[in-house]
Amino acid sequence: MRIIALLLVAIVALSHLGFLVLEMFYWTDPIGLRVFETTPEFANSSKVLAANQGLYNGFLAAGLLWGLFSGRRDVRVFFLLCVVIAGVYGGLTAKMSILYVQGLPALAALLAVLATPQPRVRHRL
Repeated sequence: MRIIALLLVAIVALSHLGFLVLEMFYWTDPIGLRVFETTPEFANSSKVLAANQGLYNGFLAAGLLWGLFSGRRDVRVFFLLCVVIAGVYGGLTAKMSILYVQGLPALAALLAVLATPQPRVRHRL
Protein backbone atom coordinates (compact mmCIF):
# COMPACT_ATOMS: atom_id res chain seq x y z
CA MET A 1 0.00 0.00 0.00
CA ARG A 2 2.94 2.33 0.69
CA ILE A 3 4.11 2.22 -2.94
CA ILE A 4 0.58 2.85 -4.22
CA ALA A 5 0.24 5.85 -1.90
CA LEU A 6 3.58 7.27 -3.02
CA LEU A 7 2.70 6.77 -6.69
CA LEU A 8 -0.67 8.47 -6.28
CA VAL A 9 0.90 11.44 -4.50
CA ALA A 10 3.50 11.68 -7.29
CA ILE A 11 0.76 11.61 -9.93
CA VAL A 12 -1.12 14.43 -8.18
CA ALA A 13 2.11 16.45 -7.85
CA LEU A 14 3.01 15.95 -11.51
CA SER A 15 -0.49 16.87 -12.64
CA HIS A 16 -0.21 20.15 -10.73
CA LEU A 17 3.13 20.84 -12.36
CA GLY A 18 1.32 20.27 -15.65
CA PHE A 19 -1.41 22.73 -14.63
CA LEU A 20 1.30 25.25 -13.78
CA VAL A 21 2.80 24.94 -17.27
CA LEU A 22 -0.57 25.10 -19.01
CA GLU A 23 -1.86 28.07 -17.03
CA MET A 24 1.34 30.10 -16.93
CA PHE A 25 2.77 29.45 -20.38
CA TYR A 26 0.07 27.99 -22.67
CA TRP A 27 -3.08 29.78 -21.52
CA THR A 28 -3.42 31.75 -24.80
CA ASP A 29 -1.84 29.04 -26.96
CA PRO A 30 -4.09 26.73 -29.02
CA ILE A 31 -3.23 23.91 -26.58
CA GLY A 32 -4.42 25.96 -23.60
CA LEU A 33 -7.51 27.14 -25.44
CA ARG A 34 -8.43 23.54 -26.22
CA VAL A 35 -7.65 22.13 -22.75
CA PHE A 36 -9.53 24.85 -20.89
CA GLU A 37 -12.23 25.28 -23.56
CA THR A 38 -11.82 29.05 -23.75
CA THR A 39 -11.90 31.59 -26.54
CA PRO A 40 -8.87 33.66 -27.56
CA GLU A 41 -10.63 36.80 -26.31
CA PHE A 42 -11.29 35.33 -22.87
CA ALA A 43 -7.80 33.85 -22.66
CA ASN A 44 -6.16 37.18 -23.47
CA SER A 45 -8.26 39.09 -20.97
CA SER A 46 -7.63 36.54 -18.18
CA LYS A 47 -3.96 35.74 -18.88
CA VAL A 48 -2.64 37.34 -15.69
CA LEU A 49 -5.24 35.60 -13.53
CA ALA A 50 -4.42 32.26 -15.14
CA ALA A 51 -0.70 32.75 -14.50
CA ASN A 52 -1.47 33.48 -10.84
CA GLN A 53 -3.57 30.33 -10.67
CA GLY A 54 -0.74 28.38 -12.27
CA LEU A 55 1.67 29.66 -9.65
CA TYR A 56 -0.64 28.40 -6.89
CA ASN A 57 -0.75 25.01 -8.59
CA GLY A 58 3.04 25.06 -8.57
CA PHE A 59 3.04 25.66 -4.82
CA LEU A 60 0.73 22.68 -4.35
CA ALA A 61 3.06 20.53 -6.45
CA ALA A 62 6.08 21.76 -4.48
CA GLY A 63 4.39 20.88 -1.20
CA LEU A 64 3.48 17.42 -2.41
CA LEU A 65 7.02 16.82 -3.67
CA TRP A 66 8.37 18.06 -0.35
CA GLY A 67 6.15 15.52 1.40
CA LEU A 68 7.34 12.76 -0.92
CA PHE A 69 11.06 13.45 -0.66
CA SER A 70 11.10 14.29 3.03
CA GLY A 71 9.04 11.25 3.94
CA ARG A 72 6.76 13.42 6.05
CA ARG A 73 3.27 12.03 6.09
CA ASP A 74 1.85 15.17 7.73
CA VAL A 75 3.08 17.31 4.83
CA ARG A 76 1.57 14.93 2.26
CA VAL A 77 -1.76 14.89 4.13
CA PHE A 78 -1.86 18.70 4.42
CA PHE A 79 -1.17 19.37 0.75
CA LEU A 80 -3.49 16.60 -0.43
CA LEU A 81 -6.25 18.12 1.71
CA CYS A 82 -5.52 21.49 0.09
CA VAL A 83 -5.89 19.93 -3.37
CA VAL A 84 -9.12 18.12 -2.41
CA ILE A 85 -10.63 21.34 -1.03
CA ALA A 86 -9.52 23.32 -4.09
CA GLY A 87 -10.96 20.62 -6.36
CA VAL A 88 -14.31 20.65 -4.57
CA TYR A 89 -14.45 24.45 -4.61
CA GLY A 90 -13.47 24.62 -8.27
CA GLY A 91 -16.00 21.95 -9.15
CA LEU A 92 -18.80 23.78 -7.38
CA THR A 93 -17.94 27.30 -8.51
CA ALA A 94 -16.17 27.09 -11.86
CA LYS A 95 -16.45 23.79 -13.70
CA MET A 96 -17.54 20.37 -12.46
CA SER A 97 -14.69 18.66 -14.31
CA ILE A 98 -12.24 20.26 -11.85
CA LEU A 99 -13.69 18.05 -9.15
CA TYR A 100 -12.96 14.95 -11.22
CA VAL A 101 -9.58 15.99 -12.66
CA GLN A 102 -8.08 17.45 -9.47
CA GLY A 103 -10.24 16.52 -6.50
CA LEU A 104 -10.75 12.80 -7.02
CA PRO A 105 -7.10 11.86 -7.69
CA ALA A 106 -6.08 13.86 -4.61
CA LEU A 107 -8.78 12.14 -2.54
CA ALA A 108 -7.58 8.72 -3.73
CA ALA A 109 -3.99 9.65 -2.83
CA LEU A 110 -5.08 11.00 0.55
CA LEU A 111 -6.99 7.83 1.39
CA ALA A 112 -4.01 5.71 0.33
CA VAL A 113 -1.63 7.81 2.47
CA LEU A 114 -3.95 7.54 5.47
CA ALA A 115 -4.35 3.77 4.96
CA THR A 116 -0.60 3.21 4.92
CA PRO A 117 0.71 2.11 8.31
CA GLN A 118 3.34 4.40 9.73
CA PRO A 119 6.59 2.88 11.01
CA ARG A 120 6.94 3.03 14.76
CA VAL A 121 9.39 5.63 15.95
CA ARG A 122 11.33 5.04 19.12
CA HIS A 123 11.74 8.15 21.18
CA ARG A 124 14.79 8.62 23.34
CA LEU A 125 14.42 10.30 26.69
